[in-house]
Amino acid sequence: MNIAIAAPARKVSPDEMEYAIRWLHDHGFESVFDNRLYAVDNIAAGSDALRASIIQEYMDRDDIDAIWMARGGYGSIRIIDKLDFTRFVQHPKPIVGFSDVTVFHSKLSRLGIPSIHASMPHILANKTPEAQQSLIDALTGKPLHYEWPINPMGGNPTCTIQGVIVGGNLSVLCGMLGSNSFPDTDNRILFIEEVDEYIYHVERMMYALKRAGKLAHLKALVVGGLTEIHDNPDPFGKSVEQAIFDVVKDYDYPVVFGFPAGHQPENRAIVFGKEIHLTVGNGKNISLQNQNK
Repeated sequence: MNIAIAAPARKVSPDEMEYAIRWLHDHGFESVFDNRLYAVDNIAAGSDALRASIIQEYMDRDDIDAIWMARGGYGSIRIIDKLDFTRFVQHPKPIVGFSDVTVFHSKLSRLGIPSIHASMPHILANKTPEAQQSLIDALTGKPLHYEWPINPMGGNPTCTIQGVIVGGNLSVLCGMLGSNSFPDTDNRILFIEEVDEYIYHVERMMYALKRAGKLAHLKALVVGGLTEIHDNPDPFGKSVEQAIFDVVKDYDYPVVFGFPAGHQPENRAIVFGKEIHLTVGNGKNISLQNQNK
């Protein structure tokens, strides 16, 4: 299986890629990249034109089985409209990553093509063995099954929800509101995660989605990692979980917190654009099954 490594946003160095390249080979994958991966244009991994041309090349190559984005940061939104998806739609392959790569996940969801929300090369060494194994399972098409404790915030009854999962980083999603890259959320299970924001910023972004009509018709809301979330010196008065829940509490769908994915060591893979079974059971555990077929 040939895995192309591309940098759609921030620059990366050979040292940052060393672990992931070795990891791919150790698990029977072949890495595909060249020195263009290490291009530099201020904070970016080369000019917008260069980054887009590399990704276009890998999208169009028949010998590439997946494209693993090297890191996030910022920059994917600057190149997404430079890409031609005509051939890619006819011969699709997974695009893998998270955070800023939400831009690609959202675009692919609009095209009806699955993608993999998972750890990226430059921080793979800091991810748990379970997170790393989940990426292997997602790449090789194995079913994904996770359980985690219920957070009482949602007060969800026992239920099972079946539907297609979409989403990604909350800030990046909000940056695409009103564009043709924003994912269709109606009758979908929406996943969100966030890092390094203030509680009131998170609430404001949730209200932006709500006012745009993106939260009204979900099948469920799954909240992943809320990492390094800050309060003001003058306290906001509620937790970030409470802030999120208060925005959607009047809707008639499950809201679950604590899914082990996001900007944290436990970043389990999710196959977006595929159907999942979300079970809230017995007042203790939540289960998410991603069939990945």
